[in-house]
Amino acid sequence: MNKLLLALLTGMLITFIADFFLFLGLKLNYFDFYEIEIYYNVLFADNQNFILYFFLSIIFGSVVIFIANNKLTLMMLSMVTLLAIAPLFSSLGKKLGSYMFMKKDKTYRDAKHTFVGDVYYDGRTTIHFYDKELNKMILLQKNKLFI
Repeated sequence: MNKLLLALLTGMLITFIADFFLFLGLKLNYFDFYEIEIYYNVLFADNQNFILYFFLSIIFGSVVIFIANNKLTLMMLSMVTLLAIAPLFSSLGKKLGSYMFMKKDKTYRDAKHTFVGDVYYDGRTTIHFYDKELNKMILLQKNKLFI
């Protein structure tokens, strides 16, 4: 029982560190690039896939604790580290952020206007939207839109 708990906690720590650098790269190279003002904690909490997080925690913890092959463990941790820090490079972070958050050619309506353009981030209460007619980024309040 102690080894199972140790494996889970070790896996959670490894996954948390990898997630931290993944979202840090997205924040620095996608959100800051497009001047989307969002706190890191909100970004991390709102976009965390907890099922994937616990699944990866179990896998990583099991490999580190139960497998006695140090080369396999070192190789797995090295790959996880490289994948986690990849978004810290500006081009990769921007591409990953675009893949995860950008939605092309969307149309929204409110009481007075119709907005046509690209969604750069769909947040809790607002949508960061690039309006193609205005050629600029605007903020749409979700509670005022007819979606």
